[in-house]
Amino acid sequence: MLPHEGDILNRVRYRPETPVLPEIARAGVLLPLPLAGAYDYKLPPGINAPRGALVAAPLGNRESLGVVWGPAEGTVGDNRLKTATPLEGAPSLPAALCDFIDWVAAYTLNPPGAILAMALRSRGAFEPEALRTAYVKGDAVPARLSEARKRVLAVAEDGLARSVPGLAEDANVSPAVVRGLIAAGALVTTQLPEFAPFHAPEPDFAAPDLNPDQAQAADALRGAVKARAFSAHLLDGVTGSGKTEVYFEAIAEALRQDKQVLILLPEIALTIQFLERFAARFGTRPAEWHSDLSQKERRRTYRAVMRGEAKVVVGARSSLFLPFADLGLVIVDEEHEQAFKQQDGAIYHARDMAVVRARTENCPVILASATPSLESFVNAIGGRYSHLKLQSRHGIASLPQVRIIDLRREKDTEENGKWLSPPLRAAMAQTLGAGEQAMLFLNRRGYAPLTLCEACGHKLTCPNCSAWLVEHKYRRRLACHQCGYEIPAPTACPACKTEGSLIACGPGVERVAEEFAHFFPEARYAIASSDILHGPAETQAAIRAFARREIDVLIGTQIIAKGHHFPQLTLVGVIDADLGGADGDLRARERTFQLLHQVSGRAGRAEKPGLVLLQTRNPADAVMQALAKSDRDGFYEQERGYRERVAAPPFGRLAAIVVSGHVAEQVRAVARELGKAAPVAKDIRVWGPTPAFYSLLRGQTRERLLVQAAKGVDVQAYLRAWLGKVKIPTAVRATVDVDPISFF
Repeated sequence: MLPHEGDILNRVRYRPETPVLPEIARAGVLLPLPLAGAYDYKLPPGINAPRGALVAAPLGNRESLGVVWGPAEGTVGDNRLKTATPLEGAPSLPAALCDFIDWVAAYTLNPPGAILAMALRSRGAFEPEALRTAYVKGDAVPARLSEARKRVLAVAEDGLARSVPGLAEDANVSPAVVRGLIAAGALVTTQLPEFAPFHAPEPDFAAPDLNPDQAQAADALRGAVKARAFSAHLLDGVTGSGKTEVYFEAIAEALRQDKQVLILLPEIALTIQFLERFAARFGTRPAEWHSDLSQKERRRTYRAVMRGEAKVVVGARSSLFLPFADLGLVIVDEEHEQAFKQQDGAIYHARDMAVVRARTENCPVILASATPSLESFVNAIGGRYSHLKLQSRHGIASLPQVRIIDLRREKDTEENGKWLSPPLRAAMAQTLGAGEQAMLFLNRRGYAPLTLCEACGHKLTCPNCSAWLVEHKYRRRLACHQCGYEIPAPTACPACKTEGSLIACGPGVERVAEEFAHFFPEARYAIASSDILHGPAETQAAIRAFARREIDVLIGTQIIAKGHHFPQLTLVGVIDADLGGADGDLRARERTFQLLHQVSGRAGRAEKPGLVLLQTRNPADAVMQALAKSDRDGFYEQERGYRERVAAPPFGRLAAIVVSGHVAEQVRAVARELGKAAPVAKDIRVWGPTPAFYSLLRGQTRERLLVQAAKGVDVQAYLRAWLGKVKIPTAVRATVDVDPISFF
């Protein structure tokens, strides 16, 4: 379940006063490790570091970065304490960030040090800043002035300091020419900071023309920013309605107030179009924060955020823990996305923690989506969030027409017609004939999800996980998408040794592309999948190529489903609309609707009308009918009623405990012991233990217990009391997921 955000808002209203250290040279220092709490340290004579001060703290035979977290407990004598030394320049984490770390740790039942580690992802940012050598024009005039030398000196006339390569590039000469001028004294050395500063975005660089709905929403958000107080807003607009332009106006107001802005995006690697739109609106690109940055880039961004020099940061979920000097606005785009849930290590949901971060910073938060999570939708219609609606597409664009293709009735007599139905092929032919673009969507990587032996029925599975091996035909490999295990594609069945008996079952995007190429050999197409596009650079290159119309058809997974704007894209074909719609997860229908609605929204975003074709074997399903009728709110009301009847989120609370380890029987024994030790409490039910969906994952056996509680129950207190009753062996791990969103 996702955290019930209303509950989060109530819980975060209490903020303990920042502890004031006594005038003694002791402090409780929190280390970025999964330890129980802060450790006592001495401080150097005459130093009384405040909460948040960064220190070098001895730990065993090494030194760790630490943060002064409060007064020392005082239970250890001075002679046994080691000395923690404040870092040069006395850098510190803001008090609001320290409060936020404490809150997240208490809510998610993680040690505070494990959360602190996410806020200290760039230790180099706290080291003394190195200087870099650059050159400016000097007073000396060289004896020989060639045309190349004249060009260099002309460039240097503006007085700007440049490196040797920079001068050579600007003057279109070789570096040797520049070095000759340095030797002659015509260029002299100067020192610059280690990093070039981030350019400040200009709030009025290119203000857009907004339609009345956009203008009304933008006025409300500008007012919220001006108020400099916490408020939560759901920006709820149909695909193509201009939600980004609206919250850009809130960003512009924050910049006028000299405040910093954080924009969370679900997949930072796919945001090239967003970064370009931002630059077109504000004159420069924002700072970025995500795992694909180099250590040097991370150090530059972290330092600029801490100093307040980086005014706007676009980041993945980890950017929530950056040390903003003066945060004035938080935005969560595509707030419904499951990618905002951190599933490994410290488990948290970035969207919900963004609401908490805004509360601790006393600033507005904007949640934007065409298909909000049911939690956010309920909070908005219930008045906890302001509900800002954009009900039509921007300009002359209209919403696409959605049609259902009933695969039970569509018979194809052609041998190769397996996954693209005749109506979809006919629509593709018409679209390509008109010189327009199309998209084929299937949320399944690889060539085929299962390889089966026709002779003996053996299924090729991962030895480390309870998952099938997925065929990747282009690489001639079979791979596990859970742990990364791979083998070369075999020619014979591993069980019965029969040659040539292995067959591919079901389609992946590679197989769809193969069939498309059979029917449309002249069309230019590309596959957009994380297995084909290696890293953000290749992904962005494919998206740019499609935007430039160098590609006619894009065939891909969910990475093509959100946020992209392709004016000539008029047809979207969904190969298997039923995929993922009935997997036993209480959010399965909601997620299916959101994903298909988002991918449908890529069609017809400019002047040409769009068409969406959904291939399904269950056309009467509520998701299919809601998509065909464009009845999003009707579907949400249906889901809302179902969740309320079963007391599921957001009308109740869930928490999960996953027990895992390498020894299967030991894991099951611990899970059974936990199940028996569950305290009996009012309005709480415990389900399990039972094998997890992936009962074997990365070589570890997994058992799952689920807590279901009424809306007002303090689940964290219950879990602490429960887990405190059972001693977990070191070889077994019990992972707590407060508010799970999936049940794998």
